Amino acid sequence: MKLTVAICTYKRYDLLGLAIESLTRQTLPADQFEILIVDNSPSTENSQQQQASYTHLGNLRWVHEATPGLSNARNVAIRLAAAPLIAFLDDDAIADPAWAESLCRTFKVFGETCQVVGGQVRPIWGAPRPSWLGDELLGYISVVNYGDEARFLTGQEWVAGANIAYRTATLRQLGGFDVSLGRVGSGNSLMSNEEVALTDHIRAQGGRVVYDPVAAVDHLVEPARLRQEWFRRRVAWQAVSDRVRAATTEEGPDVERIWSDIKDFFLHTPPAERTVRALALHQDDPGRFRWQLATIYNFTTIMLSGVHEVDDD
Repeated sequence: MKLTVAICTYKRYDLLGLAIESLTRQTLPADQFEILIVDNSPSTENSQQQQASYTHLGNLRWVHEATPGLSNARNVAIRLAAAPLIAFLDDDAIADPAWAESLCRTFKVFGETCQVVGGQVRPIWGAPRPSWLGDELLGYISVVNYGDEARFLTGQEWVAGANIAYRTATLRQLGGFDVSLGRVGSGNSLMSNEEVALTDHIRAQGGRVVYDPVAAVDHLVEPARLRQEWFRRRVAWQAVSDRVRAATTEEGPDVERIWSDIKDFFLHTPPAERTVRALALHQDDPGRFRWQLATIYNFTTIMLSGVHEVDDD
């Protein structure tokens, strides 16, 4: 047993079936990896019914986890993993046939300092890509492509939780994912940063992150995520996630710079729109939309930081 492939799911059984099917087509022999489904859906009965559909797969285990939250579900998978490597695949992702085999090979080739491996994440557009969605924003929908060469990543580069693998022993040593971060339920909360926080801990201990272009997946971008209002919510929740993460390091925001950036946005907004409502107005121009999102992030950060300003007048 080389690899545990963990898929954490919540009431998305139709998509889950495609993810599991992609794992049945792997070049890595089925007796060298296990598929571990952690079903976080609320109904035990529905979960058992869905589990029955996969009894023919001898390398698949199905666990129903009642406590909600992606980080908690992933921690359950870490505790139950039977292999020295554990890979997390989103329930709406489809793995290339060489995905599992390439992950195992990359950990071996790059040696013990390689503690995290992530691969390409290619978008499956659930609706046409909007003209206002520039390449700079693709990270918010987990698109990853650093080219065709496997290599160690720098501290500023990241890999997506839709396609990421670790050494199981390292995750157990560090206590797994921070349950104060990450999504809960069907997505009313868009908390994130659970992989980033864990990777920071791993890097602090001398571990390194490797990008593996062969370990690629196709990942669904649902139509709801291709609306400007979703991106605004996503960015606001990113600010929340970053403040929660920063609280553990006692890092404070650069208040003067943030106020200056917010002011600059409004100064370049038409006078009739120069209110907080400008943060919710539709933007056709990709550059203007990025600026709006940056201002939402900054405004949320300032409010969460508990700043207190006194009017100079």
